[in-house]
Amino acid sequence: MKAAVLRGQNQPIEICEVAEVYPGRNQVRVAIKYAALNHRDVWIQAGRYPGQCERLILGSDAAGIVESVGEGANKAWVGKEVIINPSHGWGDNARVQAADYKVLGNPDPGTFADFIVVEEKYLHPKPPHLSFVEAAALPLSCLTAYRALFTRCQLQPGETVLANGIGGGVALFALQLAHAFGVRAYVTSSSAAKIERTVALGAASGFNYTSDAWVQQARAVSGGFDVIIDGAAGARFSDLVELANPGGRIGLYGQTAGPIKSLLPAKLFWRQLSILGTTMGSEADFDAMVKFCQEKKIKPVIDEIFPLAQAEAAFRKMAAGRQFGKIVLKIDS
Repeated sequence: MKAAVLRGQNQPIEICEVAEVYPGRNQVRVAIKYAALNHRDVWIQAGRYPGQCERLILGSDAAGIVESVGEGANKAWVGKEVIINPSHGWGDNARVQAADYKVLGNPDPGTFADFIVVEEKYLHPKPPHLSFVEAAALPLSCLTAYRALFTRCQLQPGETVLANGIGGGVALFALQLAHAFGVRAYVTSSSAAKIERTVALGAASGFNYTSDAWVQQARAVSGGFDVIIDGAAGARFSDLVELANPGGRIGLYGQTAGPIKSLLPAKLFWRQLSILGTTMGSEADFDAMVKFCQEKKIKPVIDEIFPLAQAEAAFRKMAAGRQFGKIVLKIDS
């Protein structure tokens, strides 16, 4: 079978023939039609992510059709259109993942291949309102955004949300989920064009965080934010603290801008602020996310579809930050 393989750190993605995979006990084999990139894939390629990066089939998101099942798995899955929950081994504690928790695509072989074998429990019927392309773009980023908004930050009706760094998958999903929930949602970006595009998706307004006056502008327009979703951290994180309303919550799921440089503790304790770390989500989070998206008919924003043979070009586009929405690979030919 064909697969997009990472030979080693900072090496280009190669399309290779790899060994066929077959389902074992309680497992299923899925013929993948489309698979979506995440920043995680680019960070693994660059050696910025824990775990191996040699001879690895990357990819966490996919949609496809169940081809066969192993002993103990439900044969009714055969022929079904599915998506795959990439969050594996969460464990019994809803508050935090288990010590052996992992995300599909590292260390286990990922979705950038003709076929994948996963445990049956990680399958979910493809939402009927989504195409295979859209469905492939849903799992990892939308799960991350859903848990950040609803499980960790406990978003409530009537509150105000800020999705920081719009353009990537999680921030866009945070905007879409918050808008569908019925609250006012705002965005930030360094691109005026990206901000303009989010208004069509339901954003109340947006702010260019490269402007010296953006914090004052955001406060004046929005009145501050009850929930802020951020994957950047870095030196500008203190701006988000300034914009959080008393009792506000900041859901932090990444650090693309590096470590947080400095925070004044009084800004946190006097206004009763909460900084809530969040990673992916539990199986219950995934089920709730898919149900919410089906009920609200949420569709991922698709930036571009690349054939599997051009996987390296897709990686370079994501690494350059030129996308607005999800970059998807067409797997089946």
